Amino acid sequence: MKLESWSTLALLIVGSFAVTFAAIPSNTWFTSAGTSLAAGVAALSMMGAAALLGGRLRFVESLYDGLDRVYLTHKHLGVFALGFASYHLVFKAGTEAWTVASIFSLPPFYTRLVRQLSFIALMLIVMLALNRKIPYSTWRWWHKLSGPLFIIVILHWLSFRSPIALASPAGVWLAAWSVLGVGAAAYKLLLYPVLSPHALYRVVGVTPGASGIHLAMQPVKGAIDFKPGQFGFLSMKEDGLREPHPFTIASAGRNGDEAHFVIRALGDHTNKLVQRTTVGMHASIYAPFGRFTRLESAEREVWIAGGVGISPFIAWLTDGSGRMCDRVTLFYFYTPGREFPSAKVLDELARERGAEFIAVSGGPSSPEFTRRFAEIARSGDPAAVSVSFCGPQGLLRHVKAAMRENGVPEANLRHEYFEFR
Repeated sequence: MKLESWSTLALLIVGSFAVTFAAIPSNTWFTSAGTSLAAGVAALSMMGAAALLGGRLRFVESLYDGLDRVYLTHKHLGVFALGFASYHLVFKAGTEAWTVASIFSLPPFYTRLVRQLSFIALMLIVMLALNRKIPYSTWRWWHKLSGPLFIIVILHWLSFRSPIALASPAGVWLAAWSVLGVGAAAYKLLLYPVLSPHALYRVVGVTPGASGIHLAMQPVKGAIDFKPGQFGFLSMKEDGLREPHPFTIASAGRNGDEAHFVIRALGDHTNKLVQRTTVGMHASIYAPFGRFTRLESAEREVWIAGGVGISPFIAWLTDGSGRMCDRVTLFYFYTPGREFPSAKVLDELARERGAEFIAVSGGPSSPEFTRRFAEIARSGDPAAVSVSFCGPQGLLRHVKAAMRENGVPEANLRHEYFEFR
């Protein structure tokens, strides 16, 4: 069983309330004081879990079946943590019926100061994580403060007079999430650049397009063994381009092979990459990540790409070691004038592998998509149709609707979350 956002949130909320209620009299469980204390415990637990998920640890990715799922849960944890912390701030987590003491004593002024700063710290973390208007380079460096800011929240718990003793179930629960969160944040901030799997590559080819570039990169020191459809964090060894940014590896590769990336100019960082990257530059690739690999056992495959979401399907098409694509239909949704690679190039690539290619420029309601998808579903057993999707969330909703209308089970849909911020 793989973890998801809802199951992670449920575990943390139920666990936090259970251990909190075990520390206070039952007649105060559902008072404003009792629920406020439990909300504070839940908020700290979610922050610790979010820090753990943000460490790009291999075993965590395995639990969620892909780093894209990890980051989605990471974002949800931050939002819910802010909600529970807000409730905790508004309602006093204390009553005369409790026996209270602090784990770590601070003067009253500093105790109150840490309490206020902990809420502001959490609010800043969530605002930085969700604000897409902040330039990527600025956002990345501000987001590195999440770990140090989390320590302020932990200090609030330790200095706050409450009925939770360190040796109690609630105390052990909070201590565990605090240690895990701080440890993961420290690893990501200090050790990840050295200990994480990565290799040095040199740019050997830059092919410009209407809205982006196609990079060919050759290993220089070490190499990455990746599966078609996985992605890596690309960090160019050039001033202004060093921020690691996630891109799908648009090639099938084994240890020592070239790595290819299709990069579209969609934001401040990708714009700079497209404009400034030249042959001869070096880059570190931190990889592989993701579980979006081809399901070759499927009887009938439908691949649906939106915009730059075409990258993993290019890797699948170029995978010479995989099975042929004669039972594959690839739908490519694009905006005219901004398609990259061009529909013509993709059509030729698909033909070489025996796949059917359909370019869709008119949106998900276009007959090119709706009619052909319905024909595929009716041509055999709809339950045997496997749908793989990579693209924007808006397009994904239309794909799910088309599957329902044509009797293709939603369980047959495999997709990678398209956005990290």
